[in-house]
Amino acid sequence: MIRFAALVAAGVFGIALSPVTPYVQVSSATVQAPDSPLLDSLIHSDSRLIPVVNRAGAYELQIIYTQINRNAQLQPAFVQHSFHLNARQYFNPASMVKLPTAALALEKLQLLQQPGLTRRTPMRTGAAFRCQTPAPYVASPDSDQVNTVGNYIKRMLLVSDNQAYNRLYEFLGQQQLNQRLVELGYPEARIVRRFAPCDTTANRYTNPIEFRDANTKQIVFHQAAAYNSLPYTFPLGPIFKGNAYQAGSRIISQPYNFTTANYLPLQSVTDILKSILFPQATPSTQRFNLTTDDYAFLKYYLHHTPHSSGYSLYKTARYFEAYKKYLYYGRQPSATLKSGMHIYNIVGMSHGYLADVAYFADTNNQVEFMLSAVLYVNQDGIINDGAYEYESIGMPFLAALGQAIYTYETKRPKSIKPNLTQFIEQETNH
Repeated sequence: MIRFAALVAAGVFGIALSPVTPYVQVSSATVQAPDSPLLDSLIHSDSRLIPVVNRAGAYELQIIYTQINRNAQLQPAFVQHSFHLNARQYFNPASMVKLPTAALALEKLQLLQQPGLTRRTPMRTGAAFRCQTPAPYVASPDSDQVNTVGNYIKRMLLVSDNQAYNRLYEFLGQQQLNQRLVELGYPEARIVRRFAPCDTTANRYTNPIEFRDANTKQIVFHQAAAYNSLPYTFPLGPIFKGNAYQAGSRIISQPYNFTTANYLPLQSVTDILKSILFPQATPSTQRFNLTTDDYAFLKYYLHHTPHSSGYSLYKTARYFEAYKKYLYYGRQPSATLKSGMHIYNIVGMSHGYLADVAYFADTNNQVEFMLSAVLYVNQDGIINDGAYEYESIGMPFLAALGQAIYTYETKRPKSIKPNLTQFIEQETNH
């Protein structure tokens, strides 16, 4: 925390630091974690899961199931079970990078300590290098329409909006974003790309940004265009996937290169979500520097679906009730929400990889647990052709997995029941 605060005090958010060490290091956790006998038994006991589980290697399946036990003071203790968990097995995290990006954007606002600068302050993004796109100030009586850090986070967490992510990636800057992830204990994490067709060099450059007071229109904070001059290593070495890939209308008959792509191990995403939902149960060195209100804000938008959030941009039928809650509901527009079930999650879906990292809280039965899973569904082996088995294999598997673990949790004896109603009341949508 001290090192990152020092960066803020030195005003480095608009300039590049002198190289010291590469910010991406190789973790010592290089071997696959042993499988949990309990989780292995659970997933082999459900016939819906067997077709994928029995070919776990081909589907690159990884699962983390975390039991939560409360003491007399209702403090949580976590017991993790995993299946084929391996931080060295690359998968494309896709929109999962939006979770740490959202938390770090709020943290940066806190550490800048600029009067009038909050997540509600109107924001303008300029352009100063190739592949950069501007985002102007937006004046609107509907506060949801205004470009702010808070609204970008809402758009990211509710519907995985890529442009919203790009704006906060640029606000953080590639260098500071990744240095902070290392400080928090995620050395294998790497967030070095926008969701745009920018090359590696262009992604090192981030845009100039201004924040203005909503009433006076005076500039509250200006951030100059930045460049990341630090070298970064490739923690997993060269990464090539698939038999071929599509580029435009052409099929290129060679594997797709993910070597310089974003990466977040499943364990890292799980730990980041846990640290946001349970900050007091997280070591201080791994805790984001956020206010109680910041945590409540993140919790609300991790929990809610587009309709239930009340966010005015997402009222159409396209955003169905169980939207983006793959672990338990899959992707079924007609799915009926289970009474009392609250799911806090982040998902990723790209290049044939399908992932969901979630915390379940059932207020009717006082059941809570965490569940994370990723699998690869690309039977033709061609990357970027859009022909993935998300609907036929991926989504049904995730739904069945969540249901199987939930059913087990309803029967698992617990000496102390959690107060989940109190947990949910801590949320805020402001």
